[in-house]
Amino acid sequence: MSEHMKVQTTGEFADICVRVPAAHAAKVCAVIENVLALITGPEGGGAEEDRLYTVEEVFPDMKPGDILRGARHREGLTQAQLAAMIGVKPSHISEMEKGKRPIGKDMAKRLAKALNTSYQVFL
Repeated sequence: MSEHMKVQTTGEFADICVRVPAAHAAKVCAVIENVLALITGPEGGGAEEDRLYTVEEVFPDMKPGDILRGARHREGLTQAQLAAMIGVKPSHISEMEKGKRPIGKDMAKRLAKALNTSYQVFL
């Protein structure tokens, strides 16, 4: 997203404005619809308060490369900077982000340490 989400609360409702590149608008809308469906349930009722949802349920199209790209951006790193931190070629980072190179457990642990997250998010 190119700017932070803005939330304005009025009474029982909150207006949320999200600015995203036009090319990603449909994907973002689908994710928001999935989240709303999880909150309200299939019948439109209240959420099951004790139920935990998997990342796959909320973001069905999310791949490990997408998570890697997001974590890298969150830390403000380029592919080259991240590659230098973990001792691989920048092309390896690019290939992992595009899903052309798998992220094994050892690589996930190296990425997690550099990106301040849990290695399980990359598996």
